[in-house]
Amino acid sequence: MAPDTSHTPPLWLLAELTYRCPLHCAFCYNPVDFARHGEELDTDSWLATISAARELGAAQIGFSGGEPLLRDDLETLVAHARKIGFYTNLITSGVGLNAARIERLREAGLDHIQLSLQDSTRELNDFLTSTRTFELKRNVAQLIKAHGYPMVLNCVLHRFNLPHVGQIIELALELGADYLELANTQYYGWARLNRDQLMPTAEQLHEAEETVNRYRARIGERCRILFVVPDYFEQRPKACMNGWGTVFLGVAPDGAALPCHAARSLPGLVLPNVRDVPLRQIWYESDAFNAFRGDSWMREPCRSCDERHVDHGGCRCQSWLLTGDPAAADPACAKSPHHDRIVQAVALARKPKRDDERPLVFRSKQNSLAL
Repeated sequence: MAPDTSHTPPLWLLAELTYRCPLHCAFCYNPVDFARHGEELDTDSWLATISAARELGAAQIGFSGGEPLLRDDLETLVAHARKIGFYTNLITSGVGLNAARIERLREAGLDHIQLSLQDSTRELNDFLTSTRTFELKRNVAQLIKAHGYPMVLNCVLHRFNLPHVGQIIELALELGADYLELANTQYYGWARLNRDQLMPTAEQLHEAEETVNRYRARIGERCRILFVVPDYFEQRPKACMNGWGTVFLGVAPDGAALPCHAARSLPGLVLPNVRDVPLRQIWYESDAFNAFRGDSWMREPCRSCDERHVDHGGCRCQSWLLTGDPAAADPACAKSPHHDRIVQAVALARKPKRDDERPLVFRSKQNSLAL
Protein backbone atom coordinates (compact mmCIF):
# COMPACT_ATOMS: atom_id res chain seq x y z
CA MET A 1 0.00 0.00 0.00
CA ALA A 2 1.34 3.44 -0.91
CA PRO A 3 1.81 5.81 2.04
CA ASP A 4 -0.89 8.40 2.66
CA THR A 5 0.85 11.67 1.83
CA SER A 6 -2.32 13.78 2.00
CA HIS A 7 -1.20 15.15 5.37
CA THR A 8 0.83 18.32 5.40
CA PRO A 9 4.55 17.81 6.01
CA PRO A 10 6.12 18.87 9.30
CA LEU A 11 7.42 22.42 9.43
CA TRP A 12 9.27 22.32 12.75
CA LEU A 13 11.66 19.69 14.08
CA LEU A 14 12.43 19.78 17.78
CA ALA A 15 15.65 17.85 18.38
CA GLU A 16 15.71 17.02 22.09
CA LEU A 17 19.38 16.08 22.14
CA THR A 18 19.59 15.02 25.78
CA TYR A 19 17.60 14.80 28.99
CA ARG A 20 20.74 15.69 30.95
CA CYS A 21 20.58 19.16 32.49
CA PRO A 22 22.51 21.06 35.17
CA LEU A 23 19.29 22.78 36.27
CA HIS A 24 16.60 21.14 38.40
CA CYS A 25 13.52 23.21 37.53
CA ALA A 26 10.31 22.20 39.28
CA PHE A 27 8.29 23.06 36.14
CA CYS A 28 10.39 21.23 33.52
CA TYR A 29 8.29 19.73 30.71
CA ASN A 30 10.60 16.70 30.34
CA PRO A 31 8.93 13.43 31.41
CA VAL A 32 9.20 12.73 35.12
CA ASP A 33 10.63 9.28 34.31
CA PHE A 34 13.32 10.66 31.99
CA ALA A 35 16.06 8.74 33.83
CA ARG A 36 14.47 5.44 32.80
CA HIS A 37 14.72 6.03 29.05
CA GLY A 38 17.40 4.56 26.80
CA GLU A 39 20.73 5.85 25.57
CA GLU A 40 20.97 9.05 23.55
CA LEU A 41 21.20 8.94 19.78
CA ASP A 42 24.78 9.18 18.56
CA THR A 43 26.02 11.85 16.17
CA ASP A 44 25.45 9.86 12.98
CA SER A 45 21.90 9.00 14.01
CA TRP A 46 21.11 12.65 14.67
CA LEU A 47 22.65 13.71 11.35
CA ALA A 48 20.50 11.17 9.51
CA THR A 49 17.37 12.24 11.40
CA ILE A 50 17.99 15.91 10.65
CA SER A 51 18.47 15.14 6.96
CA ALA A 52 15.31 13.03 6.85
CA ALA A 53 13.26 15.80 8.48
CA ARG A 54 14.53 18.33 5.95
CA GLU A 55 13.64 15.97 3.10
CA LEU A 56 10.14 15.76 4.53
CA GLY A 57 9.83 19.56 4.33
CA ALA A 58 10.70 20.77 7.83
CA ALA A 59 12.16 24.27 7.66
CA GLN A 60 13.04 25.15 11.27
CA ILE A 61 14.95 23.11 13.82
CA GLY A 62 15.18 23.69 17.55
CA PHE A 63 18.04 22.13 19.49
CA SER A 64 16.73 21.50 22.97
CA GLY A 65 16.92 19.14 25.93
CA GLY A 66 17.59 19.00 28.85
CA GLU A 67 20.54 21.20 28.11
CA PRO A 68 21.73 20.78 24.49
CA LEU A 69 25.09 22.40 25.26
CA LEU A 70 26.00 19.22 27.15
CA ARG A 71 26.34 17.52 23.75
CA ASP A 72 29.90 17.87 22.46
CA ASP A 73 28.64 17.38 18.90
CA LEU A 74 26.20 20.31 19.01
CA GLU A 75 28.30 22.40 16.60
CA THR A 76 28.45 19.48 14.15
CA LEU A 77 24.68 19.09 14.22
CA VAL A 78 24.07 22.82 13.83
CA ALA A 79 26.48 23.05 10.89
CA HIS A 80 24.78 20.13 9.14
CA ALA A 81 21.29 21.52 9.70
CA ARG A 82 22.30 24.96 8.42
CA LYS A 83 24.04 23.48 5.38
CA ILE A 84 20.91 21.65 4.22
CA GLY A 85 18.68 24.68 4.66
CA PHE A 86 17.27 24.66 8.18
CA TYR A 87 16.75 27.82 10.23
CA THR A 88 18.56 26.84 13.41
CA ASN A 89 17.52 27.69 16.96
CA LEU A 90 19.26 26.87 20.25
CA ILE A 91 17.02 26.67 23.33
CA THR A 92 19.29 26.84 26.35
CA SER A 93 19.69 27.59 30.04
CA GLY A 94 23.00 29.21 29.13
CA VAL A 95 25.04 26.80 31.24
CA GLY A 96 28.06 25.85 29.14
CA LEU A 97 27.86 28.80 26.75
CA ASN A 98 31.12 30.76 26.87
CA ALA A 99 32.94 32.99 24.40
CA ALA A 100 34.71 30.12 22.66
CA ARG A 101 31.55 28.00 22.36
CA ILE A 102 29.34 30.77 21.02
CA GLU A 103 31.99 31.64 18.44
CA ARG A 104 32.07 28.02 17.25
CA LEU A 105 28.28 27.94 17.07
CA ARG A 106 28.23 31.16 15.08
CA GLU A 107 30.77 29.73 12.66
CA ALA A 108 28.58 26.63 12.38
CA GLY A 109 25.71 28.85 11.24
CA LEU A 110 23.49 29.03 14.32
CA ASP A 111 20.73 31.56 13.55
CA HIS A 112 19.01 32.08 16.88
CA ILE A 113 19.45 31.59 20.63
CA GLN A 114 16.66 31.51 23.21
CA LEU A 115 17.87 31.91 26.79
CA SER A 116 15.78 30.84 29.77
CA LEU A 117 15.40 33.03 32.84
CA GLN A 118 13.59 32.03 36.02
CA ASP A 119 13.19 35.32 37.89
CA SER A 120 14.47 38.86 38.29
CA THR A 121 16.18 38.07 41.60
CA ARG A 122 19.16 35.86 42.34
CA GLU A 123 17.40 34.28 45.31
CA LEU A 124 14.31 33.05 43.46
CA ASN A 125 16.10 32.22 40.21
CA ASP A 126 18.54 30.00 42.09
CA PHE A 127 15.82 28.48 44.28
CA LEU A 128 13.62 27.52 41.33
CA THR A 129 16.49 25.85 39.49
CA SER A 130 18.15 24.49 42.64
CA THR A 131 21.42 25.89 41.23
CA ARG A 132 23.45 29.09 41.39
CA THR A 133 22.96 30.36 37.86
CA PHE A 134 21.60 33.90 38.09
CA GLU A 135 24.88 35.71 37.41
CA LEU A 136 25.79 33.16 34.77
CA LYS A 137 22.58 33.89 32.89
CA ARG A 138 23.26 37.64 32.99
CA ASN A 139 26.74 37.04 31.57
CA VAL A 140 25.43 34.75 28.86
CA ALA A 141 22.82 37.32 27.85
CA GLN A 142 25.59 39.87 27.36
CA LEU A 143 27.58 37.32 25.37
CA ILE A 144 24.63 36.67 23.06
CA LYS A 145 24.21 40.39 22.40
CA ALA A 146 27.93 40.87 21.85
CA HIS A 147 27.90 38.23 19.09
CA GLY A 148 25.11 39.94 17.19
CA TYR A 149 22.23 37.63 18.01
CA PRO A 150 18.75 38.95 18.80
CA MET A 151 18.32 38.79 22.57
CA VAL A 152 15.42 36.39 23.12
CA LEU A 153 14.51 35.59 26.74
CA ASN A 154 12.00 33.07 27.99
CA CYS A 155 10.62 33.07 31.52
CA VAL A 156 8.14 30.47 32.77
CA LEU A 157 5.62 32.09 35.11
CA HIS A 158 3.82 30.58 38.11
CA ARG A 159 2.73 31.43 41.65
CA PHE A 160 6.26 32.21 42.84
CA ASN A 161 7.33 34.75 40.21
CA LEU A 162 4.09 36.20 38.77
CA PRO A 163 4.22 39.06 41.31
CA HIS A 164 7.66 39.97 39.89
CA VAL A 165 6.57 40.38 36.27
CA GLY A 166 7.41 44.10 36.27
CA GLN A 167 10.90 43.43 37.63
CA ILE A 168 11.40 40.61 35.11
CA ILE A 169 10.56 42.99 32.28
CA GLU A 170 12.91 45.59 33.71
CA LEU A 171 15.71 43.02 33.80
CA ALA A 172 14.97 42.04 30.20
CA LEU A 173 15.22 45.68 29.17
CA GLU A 174 18.46 46.07 31.10
CA LEU A 175 19.89 43.05 29.25
CA GLY A 176 18.82 44.52 25.90
CA ALA A 177 16.21 41.88 25.13
CA ASP A 178 14.54 42.18 21.75
CA TYR A 179 11.92 39.59 22.65
CA LEU A 180 10.58 38.39 25.99
CA GLU A 181 8.31 35.36 26.18
CA LEU A 182 6.41 35.21 29.46
CA ALA A 183 4.99 31.72 29.25
CA ASN A 184 2.71 30.80 32.13
CA THR A 185 3.26 27.24 33.27
CA GLN A 186 1.46 24.52 31.36
CA TYR A 187 0.97 21.53 33.61
CA TYR A 188 2.84 18.61 32.05
CA GLY A 189 5.89 16.70 33.22
CA TRP A 190 7.37 18.06 36.43
CA ALA A 191 4.97 21.00 36.44
CA ARG A 192 2.04 18.56 36.66
CA LEU A 193 3.74 16.89 39.60
CA ASN A 194 4.05 20.30 41.31
CA ARG A 195 0.78 21.76 40.06
CA ASP A 196 -0.77 22.60 43.41
CA GLN A 197 2.36 24.46 44.50
CA LEU A 198 2.83 26.33 41.20
CA MET A 199 -0.77 27.25 40.39
CA PRO A 200 -1.37 31.02 40.71
CA THR A 201 -4.62 32.70 41.60
CA ALA A 202 -6.75 34.35 38.96
CA GLU A 203 -6.00 37.67 40.67
CA GLN A 204 -2.25 37.14 40.33
CA LEU A 205 -2.62 36.31 36.67
CA HIS A 206 -4.84 39.33 36.00
CA GLU A 207 -2.47 41.72 37.77
CA ALA A 208 0.51 40.32 35.87
CA GLU A 209 -1.27 40.71 32.53
CA GLU A 210 -2.18 44.31 33.36
CA THR A 211 1.47 44.98 34.20
CA VAL A 212 2.55 43.50 30.88
CA ASN A 213 0.07 45.66 28.98
CA ARG A 214 1.33 48.81 30.74
CA TYR A 215 4.88 48.00 29.72
CA ARG A 216 3.83 47.23 26.15
CA ALA A 217 2.23 50.65 25.88
CA ARG A 218 5.29 52.35 27.35
CA ILE A 219 8.16 50.61 25.54
CA GLY A 220 6.54 49.94 22.16
CA GLU A 221 8.83 48.00 19.81
CA ARG A 222 11.88 48.32 22.05
CA CYS A 223 11.12 44.83 23.36
CA ARG A 224 8.30 42.66 22.09
CA ILE A 225 6.58 40.91 24.99
CA LEU A 226 4.58 37.74 24.50
CA PHE A 227 2.31 36.75 27.40
CA VAL A 228 0.95 33.19 27.22
CA VAL A 229 -2.05 32.54 29.48
CA PRO A 230 -2.21 29.00 30.94
CA ASP A 231 -4.96 26.70 29.67
CA TYR A 232 -6.42 26.45 33.17
CA PHE A 233 -7.56 30.07 32.99
CA GLU A 234 -9.17 29.93 29.54
CA GLN A 235 -12.67 28.92 28.49
CA ARG A 236 -11.50 27.27 25.28
CA PRO A 237 -8.48 25.05 24.70
CA LYS A 238 -5.48 26.10 22.64
CA ALA A 239 -4.82 24.45 19.31
CA CYS A 240 -2.17 22.16 20.74
CA MET A 241 0.81 22.02 18.34
CA ASN A 242 -1.57 23.52 15.74
CA GLY A 243 -3.13 20.08 15.50
CA TRP A 244 -1.70 16.62 16.20
CA GLY A 245 0.70 15.50 13.45
CA THR A 246 0.20 18.70 11.49
CA VAL A 247 3.20 20.99 12.04
CA PHE A 248 5.34 19.66 14.88
CA LEU A 249 7.75 16.72 14.85
CA GLY A 250 9.78 16.01 17.97
CA VAL A 251 12.56 13.50 18.45
CA ALA A 252 13.49 12.54 22.01
CA PRO A 253 17.07 11.85 23.11
CA ASP A 254 16.59 8.09 22.72
CA GLY A 255 15.11 8.46 19.23
CA ALA A 256 11.40 8.22 20.06
CA ALA A 257 9.38 10.31 17.60
CA LEU A 258 6.91 12.66 19.31
CA PRO A 259 3.71 14.18 17.89
CA CYS A 260 3.85 16.65 20.81
CA HIS A 261 6.25 17.46 23.66
CA ALA A 262 4.40 15.38 26.25
CA ALA A 263 3.27 12.45 24.07
CA ARG A 264 5.32 9.99 26.13
CA SER A 265 2.73 10.34 28.90
CA LEU A 266 -0.10 8.82 26.85
CA PRO A 267 -0.86 5.18 27.70
CA GLY A 268 -1.10 2.73 24.81
CA LEU A 269 0.53 5.12 22.35
CA VAL A 270 3.46 3.21 20.86
CA LEU A 271 5.96 5.81 19.78
CA PRO A 272 8.04 4.76 16.76
CA ASN A 273 11.79 5.21 17.01
CA VAL A 274 13.98 6.79 14.35
CA ARG A 275 16.55 4.04 14.99
CA ASP A 276 14.10 1.49 13.61
CA VAL A 277 11.64 3.24 11.29
CA PRO A 278 12.27 5.77 8.48
CA LEU A 279 11.10 9.25 9.45
CA ARG A 280 8.86 9.58 6.40
CA GLN A 281 7.07 6.38 7.37
CA ILE A 282 6.76 7.62 10.95
CA TRP A 283 5.18 10.91 9.88
CA TYR A 284 2.72 9.57 7.31
CA GLU A 285 1.95 6.00 8.34
CA SER A 286 2.57 5.40 12.04
CA ASP A 287 -0.38 4.77 14.36
CA ALA A 288 1.07 7.28 16.85
CA PHE A 289 1.09 10.21 14.43
CA ASN A 290 -2.32 9.31 12.99
CA ALA A 291 -3.98 8.66 16.35
CA PHE A 292 -5.47 12.16 16.73
CA ARG A 293 -5.11 13.67 13.26
CA GLY A 294 -8.17 15.34 11.78
CA ASP A 295 -11.45 14.98 13.66
CA SER A 296 -12.61 11.39 13.08
CA TRP A 297 -11.32 10.41 16.56
CA MET A 298 -13.38 13.08 18.31
CA ARG A 299 -16.28 12.39 20.61
CA GLU A 300 -19.00 14.71 21.78
CA PRO A 301 -19.01 17.57 22.55
CA CYS A 302 -16.00 18.04 20.24
CA ARG A 303 -17.39 16.13 17.26
CA SER A 304 -20.28 18.55 16.65
CA CYS A 305 -18.50 21.69 17.89
CA ASP A 306 -18.16 24.54 15.38
CA GLU A 307 -14.71 25.31 16.81
CA ARG A 308 -13.21 21.84 16.32
CA HIS A 309 -11.20 22.94 13.27
CA VAL A 310 -9.86 25.92 15.23
CA ASP A 311 -8.68 24.23 18.43
CA HIS A 312 -8.38 20.67 16.99
CA GLY A 313 -9.91 19.32 20.18
CA GLY A 314 -7.30 20.85 22.45
CA CYS A 315 -4.54 18.89 24.16
CA ARG A 316 -4.59 15.09 24.24
CA CYS A 317 -2.01 14.88 27.01
CA GLN A 318 -3.96 17.29 29.20
CA SER A 319 -7.09 15.24 28.60
CA TRP A 320 -5.31 12.10 29.73
CA LEU A 321 -3.75 13.71 32.80
CA LEU A 322 -7.06 15.16 33.99
CA THR A 323 -9.61 12.54 32.88
CA GLY A 324 -7.69 9.32 32.28
CA ASP A 325 -8.89 9.31 28.66
CA PRO A 326 -6.71 10.88 25.91
CA ALA A 327 -9.70 11.06 23.54
CA ALA A 328 -11.89 13.00 25.96
CA ALA A 329 -12.71 16.65 25.44
CA ASP A 330 -9.91 18.81 26.83
CA PRO A 331 -11.08 19.88 30.31
CA ALA A 332 -9.72 23.37 29.60
CA CYS A 333 -12.84 23.83 27.47
CA ALA A 334 -15.93 25.06 29.30
CA LYS A 335 -17.99 22.63 27.17
CA SER A 336 -16.12 19.63 28.54
CA PRO A 337 -18.03 17.50 31.09
CA HIS A 338 -14.74 17.47 33.05
CA HIS A 339 -14.21 21.23 33.13
CA ASP A 340 -14.92 21.23 36.86
CA ARG A 341 -11.51 19.59 37.42
CA ILE A 342 -9.86 22.68 36.03
CA VAL A 343 -12.10 24.95 38.08
CA GLN A 344 -11.28 23.03 41.28
CA ALA A 345 -7.51 23.19 40.65
CA VAL A 346 -7.68 26.96 40.18
CA ALA A 347 -9.88 27.38 43.25
CA LEU A 348 -7.40 25.42 45.35
CA ALA A 349 -4.74 28.06 44.66
CA ARG A 350 -6.80 30.65 46.57
CA LYS A 351 -6.85 28.67 49.79
CA PRO A 352 -4.38 29.40 52.60
CA LYS A 353 -1.43 27.06 53.01
CA ARG A 354 -2.77 23.61 53.79
CA ASP A 355 -1.44 21.06 56.26
CA ASP A 356 -1.17 18.47 53.47
CA GLU A 357 0.71 20.73 51.02
CA ARG A 358 3.87 19.05 49.76
CA PRO A 359 7.21 20.72 49.12
CA LEU A 360 8.29 21.20 45.51
CA VAL A 361 9.76 18.15 43.83
CA PHE A 362 12.77 19.31 41.84
CA ARG A 363 13.79 17.70 38.58
CA SER A 364 16.72 15.37 39.20
CA LYS A 365 17.85 11.92 38.18
CA GLN A 366 17.39 10.69 41.73
CA ASN A 367 13.80 11.95 41.91
CA SER A 368 13.08 10.62 38.42
CA LEU A 369 14.16 7.12 39.42
CA ALA A 370 12.18 7.32 42.66
CA LEU A 371 8.87 8.28 41.05
